[in-house]
Amino acid sequence: MNKDRKLKVLLVIPLFNHGETLVSVVQAALATGLDVLVVDDGSTDGGARKIEGLACKCLKFPVNCGKGVAILAGAKEAKRMGFDAILTLDADGQHDPAEAGLLINEAESGRWPAIIIGARQMVQETVPGASHFGRAFSNFWVRLECGRELSDTQSGMRLYPVDELLSLKLVRSRYDFEIEALVKVVWGGVDVRSVSVSVHYPPADERISHFHKLKDNWRLTRLHTILVARRLLPWPHHRLVDCEKTGKERFVIKNPWLTLKKLCREQTSPFWLATAVWLGLFMGALPLIACHTVAIIYVAYRFHLNKVAAVAASQFCAPPVVPVLCIEVGYFLRTRQLILDLSWETWLLEIHHRLWDWFLGSLVVGPLLGLLGGVAMYWGANRVEAARKARQISET
Repeated sequence: MNKDRKLKVLLVIPLFNHGETLVSVVQAALATGLDVLVVDDGSTDGGARKIEGLACKCLKFPVNCGKGVAILAGAKEAKRMGFDAILTLDADGQHDPAEAGLLINEAESGRWPAIIIGARQMVQETVPGASHFGRAFSNFWVRLECGRELSDTQSGMRLYPVDELLSLKLVRSRYDFEIEALVKVVWGGVDVRSVSVSVHYPPADERISHFHKLKDNWRLTRLHTILVARRLLPWPHHRLVDCEKTGKERFVIKNPWLTLKKLCREQTSPFWLATAVWLGLFMGALPLIACHTVAIIYVAYRFHLNKVAAVAASQFCAPPVVPVLCIEVGYFLRTRQLILDLSWETWLLEIHHRLWDWFLGSLVVGPLLGLLGGVAMYWGANRVEAARKARQISET
């Protein structure tokens, strides 16, 4: 992007029953010098009336439609008004509008179009443990779905490119909207970057949250299931921007030795190596006769995992030990007995039953074997990483 170019940014505040904090948030937003749009998503506390004298624009929905609908309405209004991007932040006072410039500077200085995430520094003692877990859980699935290592995929402080956001085919409308938009933007070739921002979590007795632990977690679980399934499908995603291969990438593809080195070195953090080993052992236990390696390489590729580690781990599932163990476990699950008959009839003439036993048993043996292998890999990779860092420190 041209570094002399300045983005025209509209600051969008989705609102639903946060009247107590809205005035201070809007005043701080206006102090940044940015144009401000409040999208009242069917609030019933009359909070929007408190900002009628402030120099901001307000859109009002008669009923609650969801945060995603509010953000898209803000994006459509921004496009109508000629803005390049919208910067969203929550109305509950969690984000500091004064830090909006951090996201805008990052967008203007790097590749554009892009989504810029305000990654929250969750160091306060008042940060709920559920928020820490939810963020880590979300980061893990987004990493599998689009291959990007992002530190805060749940932050509501984001800068979106208007045209690209409106070009997406989005179906989620509530808290799951932000995850869907993030993953599909990456699938479309748009860059995603993060900058650190502060965050304010009031004490539990003062905190107002509209996140429904049952309904919204179910929505997120269903969304991640759909996104993972879509990621495994072979047809390409809808492209929003053109991405050309660099000269280095083309050179690696033409050089088998460099290609092998690249495969061995990709995604080699201890955690993601352990995840690749888990995948290899789990899939290695499945009855994918004559196509284990191809299937594992394909899934590891789609999930951006280390293909060499996954395939190598799967070799521990080679016949006869693991398949026989899976068959025995599957047979036990069906009949509450073990197969003690080693006759030709039991193992070959009844092969259709044994394949079903193998599949059932692999759903138990595979994850457990993968867990053991993953833990071992994580421990070993951590030891190697620590030794490497210690050697680098000693050399300096």
